[in-house]
Amino acid sequence: MKCRIICGLLTGCALIAATPVAAEPIVLRDVQVLDLNAAEPAPVAGRSIFIDDGKIVAIGPTDEVDAPAEAQVINGLGRIVMPGLYDMHVHIWDDAELAAYLAHGVTTVRNASGMPFHLRLAERISSGNLAGPRLITTGPILNSHGPNGQIIHQYVDTETEAREAVRAQHAAGFRRIKVYSNLTPEAWRGIKAEADALGMTIMGHTPEGRRTAGMPYEKPFDIPFEEMLDEGFVTFEHTESIVWHGLRDSRDPDAAMPLADQVAEAGIAVDPTLVAFYNLLRTAETKGEYISRPGTEWLNPMLVGQEQENYERWTNEEVAPAREAFEFYKLMTKAMHDAGVTLVAGSDAGIYSNPAGLSLIDELNLLVEAGLSPVEALKSATINAAKVLEESGTHACIAAGCTADLLLLDADPTQALAHLSDPALVIAQGKVHDRDAIAALKVLATKADLARTQANVVEGLQAQGTDVTPLLQGSGG
Repeated sequence: MKCRIICGLLTGCALIAATPVAAEPIVLRDVQVLDLNAAEPAPVAGRSIFIDDGKIVAIGPTDEVDAPAEAQVINGLGRIVMPGLYDMHVHIWDDAELAAYLAHGVTTVRNASGMPFHLRLAERISSGNLAGPRLITTGPILNSHGPNGQIIHQYVDTETEAREAVRAQHAAGFRRIKVYSNLTPEAWRGIKAEADALGMTIMGHTPEGRRTAGMPYEKPFDIPFEEMLDEGFVTFEHTESIVWHGLRDSRDPDAAMPLADQVAEAGIAVDPTLVAFYNLLRTAETKGEYISRPGTEWLNPMLVGQEQENYERWTNEEVAPAREAFEFYKLMTKAMHDAGVTLVAGSDAGIYSNPAGLSLIDELNLLVEAGLSPVEALKSATINAAKVLEESGTHACIAAGCTADLLLLDADPTQALAHLSDPALVIAQGKVHDRDAIAALKVLATKADLARTQANVVEGLQAQGTDVTPLLQGSGG
């Protein structure tokens, strides 16, 4: 029997499982609404929100919002409602990770290394056949051969190869391009021209060109950082990469603000991903213990196997230089914020020891450590992300017509980000997950299917033209 009136957040009613929950009419009664679009965001008490078909239909004083008799009524007991979180830089390997994102209040993710299965996942989530955050994805990472190449990269060295790769990604269904550091000038020209012609957006590392001996300390990069400032990137990824390319890794505090001003003037948003380097640093500081901290049970087993060499390296890395580098990345991030650069929050979850969901919460705390206020950090994972993705009117908002991606929290996160860590409800596309369901999601997130993961990756490599024979021979498959 369906429970319609819910007091104390589903107490006494059937468990909402980790499987999809139908987006039925819902009324949230007696909640405080935290609108991060407000000039000075603060919870507004005594509100009700009517949700239907995955969207907010009406919002107003508690007793003035009408809803049909069949609507599910949830008594919020004065709790805080805020928009669901965006993670703007993730790497998804298997369905199981989707559960970890939802369990941590992440209702939208931007996957930064696309494969065919990501397009299928996005459709299953959108259609309501799979519980998960809304999935936005780039195509495969485009890079040229060089020192930072990875097996999942789609290699293009000439303009012709680049144009063909972009056309192939578009034909496959991708509408966003991810670029990487070693792209040659010719390849970059081809990517940019073809992406513009097809209406595809570009994010990623700024291309440096061919890297030769002595770069960047003894001679400048093949492609100056300044050339990228008017190339129409949606986001530059990683403060670390901006320092490497834009400052030639000098870590000079006096040069930080001028560079930040350049990025601000160009109007390009930045995804700092401080947590990615922080996790390397913590591995060094703890002599490897950090690799097994709580939450790492949500890491994909294939990823863990691939990262063993990096785990070994950073377990034995010198701490002082790494700490010095990280402190500068925080300084640079704050400089960009102060210059007016729009910052968005990304975790690089799905690499190294960055678990899905949890890593975004860590990133928000690091942004505060870098000097942002809790409100500013929350904006980076909500309204800033929606603005950058050009969806401010439909997402990361709490108003009639907005998508019902919402969190219900026990206390005000603008006062302490710790209140994000235990949501009472996560509502994704109008589907409700209570604390019992969230606990079930966390268990589900530990159940990654290794064979499915490997099949996902092999399919992706084959689709981009990579010879997978050595991999199949090595695995006995």
